[in-house]
Amino acid sequence: MIRTDLVERARALAGAGQRRILGIAGAPGAGKSTLAAGLVDALGGLAVLVPMDGFHLAQAELERLGRAGRKGAPDTFDAGGYAALLARLRTPDEDVVYAPAFHRDLEEAVAGAIAVPAGVPLVITEGNYLLHWERARALVDEVWFLELGAEERVRRLVARHVRYGKEPAEAERWVRTSDEANARLVAAGRARADLVVTGQ
Repeated sequence: MIRTDLVERARALAGAGQRRILGIAGAPGAGKSTLAAGLVDALGGLAVLVPMDGFHLAQAELERLGRAGRKGAPDTFDAGGYAALLARLRTPDEDVVYAPAFHRDLEEAVAGAIAVPAGVPLVITEGNYLLHWERARALVDEVWFLELGAEERVRRLVARHVRYGKEPAEAERWVRTSDEANARLVAAGRARADLVVTGQ
């Protein structure tokens, strides 16, 4: 259940008179996608969700660059492409803007998967690095930082990796060496958020 005060704060952004972009940042496993999807549901047709994960580099490109073992780190995304999409979304002068989505079962992004009609007043975007990439942060009206205790985050992450095919030992190693390194980087941006949300 999404807190009423968060829904109302998002609703106020949607009613601002021109399109606004709300960002939800936080460490891996903090619950960003769940909160973002819950807000979109609560707001009905006033909001569309455009996750940052659609800008993961393709697996073949990560392998070419030697970064496949760090998938999820800042340099494994097309940060410039994400910023360019946010810029298009800020000024809805096209009937529809199409955004990519990340499919965990494929471990790949799929282009043109999310339609954002011009009349939608609020775009909600979520991802680890909204407070890390300056170009992206400058294009977002408000960023909320979602905070969750490390023990619960790690439990969720391990379960997620197992659900999508990793063996438990491999999942735990990945969380310890990759996800938690990214979490420390993400935490450095907490003070730059407009709102810190805990325990959601």
